[in-house]
Amino acid sequence: MADALLDRFLRYVKVDTMSDEALAETNHPSTEIQWNLLRLLDTELAAMGVTDREMDEHGILIARIPANTTKKVPTIGLMAHVDTADDCQGNGVKPRVIPSYDGKDILLNKTVTLKVSDNPELPKYVGQTLIVTDGTTLLGSDDKAGVAEIMTVADRLLHDPSCIHGPVELYFTSDEETGCGMDHFPYDKIHCDYCYTVDGGERYCIETECFNAAVVRLDIHGVSYHLGAGRGRLINAVKVAGMIIDALPQAESPEATDGRFGYYCPLEVSGALAEVKLNVVLRDFDLKNLEKRIQVVKGIAGAMESAYGCTIDVVVKHQYYNMVEEANKHPAVVQSIWQAGKELGMPLFENLIRGGTDGARMANERHIPCPNLFTGGHNLHSVYEWAALPAMEDSVKLVSRIIEIGARG
Repeated sequence: MADALLDRFLRYVKVDTMSDEALAETNHPSTEIQWNLLRLLDTELAAMGVTDREMDEHGILIARIPANTTKKVPTIGLMAHVDTADDCQGNGVKPRVIPSYDGKDILLNKTVTLKVSDNPELPKYVGQTLIVTDGTTLLGSDDKAGVAEIMTVADRLLHDPSCIHGPVELYFTSDEETGCGMDHFPYDKIHCDYCYTVDGGERYCIETECFNAAVVRLDIHGVSYHLGAGRGRLINAVKVAGMIIDALPQAESPEATDGRFGYYCPLEVSGALAEVKLNVVLRDFDLKNLEKRIQVVKGIAGAMESAYGCTIDVVVKHQYYNMVEEANKHPAVVQSIWQAGKELGMPLFENLIRGGTDGARMANERHIPCPNLFTGGHNLHSVYEWAALPAMEDSVKLVSRIIEIGARG
């Protein structure tokens, strides 16, 4: 299993699939290159013997594996996304396999080093296989590790008669990283009673709770005049954008918060003197607090209009919601994870997602519980990203056992 899993992962990360948030609202998927991995997965599923497959025009691949038991048991969904983030370069990935890690710092290139002091999980894998970057791109374990793990599970379900299972559906999505991956999800074509995203990180970590998320777009309209004749007439949209950013609570930023604390984050600024677009990302585990944050940003925009005489258009988009409420309504879905971990001797633990998954939207939009499972990836969205093959193997084992538990009825 390890060799096949590693081969899949290395094959997938070399396929360029970086999504583009600027195009995500109009293009689905946002980048054409995401189709390359979706089509590759479709081809590989066909070669495995999966005949019930469909891929729609929005970059969603669905595959169905029939039960090998006559019991009437729940249909389980497994979900992962093919796109990689654009926080740093996500295309042109050149993975490097370290077959027997020596426990020391890892030189990625002449200027970039993966340090043990910054990565307390590294020493747990001495003598074992790691996959790292070349220090110029991310690795793509978010979420190609999850994709490889689900594909490995599918292979086992189809070819290992000792694995008794009910109906299983696989969902491979595009544009999860832009927050638009579920905008056109074909809910009418799926039949799962519950689902698991394989989109986590650290070994043995499971997640049932995530942020509520929104983005506020501020279109700041200034007034342009020649700078030498601007007194009393010029309204500098760039300056107003800077004042808005300065007015955001600095103690409630991503770099200043952790745990259950939410934040404001000015994520993107573009434009010039006459007009600037500013995107402010808002996150909070409590929905009422998220709404308060939205009102704070609106209040700041209104104050700037009064102070500078500019016009600011405010557009709010809710991206996803905390999935914990749906998980709480279906405790057996989470209990199956703990039971699988117990049977496999895995020391599972639970953590918060200071982010979100496609499963969060599934839970809120269709009331399908969708906890998140670890993949074995670390330092996601950075050139320091690395993945541990033993953790990836454990993810496959955990998912397989959860499916087996589901088939017990």
